[in-house]
Amino acid sequence: MSTATTSLLTAEDREFLGRPLHGFLSVAGGAQPPQPRPVWFEAAADGTIQFFTEPDSLKVRRLRSDPRASIVVAAPVGEPERWVSVVGRTTLEADGAHDLCSRLAARYWDLDARADDLAAMLGADLLRVVLHPEIVRRYPQ
Repeated sequence: MSTATTSLLTAEDREFLGRPLHGFLSVAGGAQPPQPRPVWFEAAADGTIQFFTEPDSLKVRRLRSDPRASIVVAAPVGEPERWVSVVGRTTLEADGAHDLCSRLAARYWDLDARADDLAAMLGADLLRVVLHPEIVRRYPQ
């Protein structure tokens, strides 16, 4: 099984990443090996991957000391095997996290049923994390 490697997301990658799939994020740093965590994410028009989190989360503390991260997104069971992996450096952005949270909540949730959950999230202090692709791998090619 070979994989294709580039430094940019293709149109097919962006279409796949536009689906409401979970990404599994790993950050560098720390004494323990990376421990992937599921995240909501958005493949932005500028080719970056972005997600939001609380500013005091462990992932942010680790990214402040080492900005390297990766995210892997795979097709669900029942579909042909497909995945995209993005590796790169992150930036922590103070702006846009609440707007991103609202967009992603609409993508992943039925907002009629989860409006209170979204309101609680929007009431929290949030940070936007932007992953700048350096290596993109995918299967199939």
